[in-house]
Amino acid sequence: MSALNAASLSLFVGIIVLLLKWLAYWWTGSVALYSDALESFINVAAALVAFIALRVSYQPADDNHPYGHTKAEYFSAVVEGVLVVLAALAIILAAWERLLTPIALTSVSSGILISLLASLCNAALASYLLYISKRANSIALKADGLHVLSDVITSVGVLVGIGLAWLTHWWMLDPLLAILVAINILWMGWQLVRESVGGLMDEGLTPEKRAPLYEIIRNQMGTALQAHAIKTRRAGQLTFIEFHLVVPDNMTVKEAHNICDRLEEALCQQIPEAKVMIHVEPENKSEYWGVILYQK
Repeated sequence: MSALNAASLSLFVGIIVLLLKWLAYWWTGSVALYSDALESFINVAAALVAFIALRVSYQPADDNHPYGHTKAEYFSAVVEGVLVVLAALAIILAAWERLLTPIALTSVSSGILISLLASLCNAALASYLLYISKRANSIALKADGLHVLSDVITSVGVLVGIGLAWLTHWWMLDPLLAILVAINILWMGWQLVRESVGGLMDEGLTPEKRAPLYEIIRNQMGTALQAHAIKTRRAGQLTFIEFHLVVPDNMTVKEAHNICDRLEEALCQQIPEAKVMIHVEPENKSEYWGVILYQK
C-alpha cells in the first residue's frame, strides 16, 4: 500500500475510533475519557491534513517547484502540532473545573469496554502507519503514526485510572488523569513541530546516517583524488546529497562521468529516494577543510 492509501486508511479508522470514544465519554461523563476523545478528534484532523499534504507532495516537479513538492509534508506536522496545543488547553480547562467539583461516574464498565475496543483499533493502525512511513520515508505518516501510538498509550493509562477511580470511588482521579493526558499531548506536539521545523530549515542527515554515505563515496570514488563540500538535506520523502569530486587533470570527461554514475548508483542503493548532485573539479581545486574524503 502506498503512503497516500495509508493516509486514507488512517482517516477512515480515525473517524470510527473518534465515534467510539465519544460514545464512551457520553456514556460515563468522564473528563478523562473526554480528553481521550478530544485527542482522537486531533487524530482525525491530522489524518486529513496528512492526506492533503501527501497528495501535494506527490505532484511532480514543475517550473515553479523544480525540486518537487515534497516539503508539503512538513506543513501537515506543523498544523498537527498546533491542533495538539489547542486540544491540550481545552482538556486542562475542562479537567480543572471537574477537579474543583468532582462527580461520580456512571456506566463505567460499558465505557471502559468501548474505549478498549477503540484503543485496539488504534494500536493496529499505529503499527501499520509506522511500518509504511519507514518504507516510504514519509514524515507526514510518521507524525500521524506516532500521534496514534501516543493516543494508544494515553488511552491505556486513562482506562487503568478510570478503573481505579471506579473501584475506590476516589473520583478526583478522573480530572487528574485528564491533566496528565494534556501534558503528554503538549510534549508530543512539541516533538512534531521540532522535527518539521528541522525539515523546513533544510536540516542535514544525522551523523549516524551520514557515516555510511561517506564510506560509500570513499570506496566508489575510484581514481578520483578527493571528495569535499559534502552536504545533505531532507525534503519529505526525498534526501538530497551533493559534493565536489576532484579528479586528475589528465582524466577524460567520460572517465569522470563514469565515476559519478557509479557513485550515484551506490548512494541510491543506500538511500533509494536520494537525489545526488556531483560537481567535478580539476586537481588544483583540492581542499583541506570541512568533510574531505580521499581515495584509499
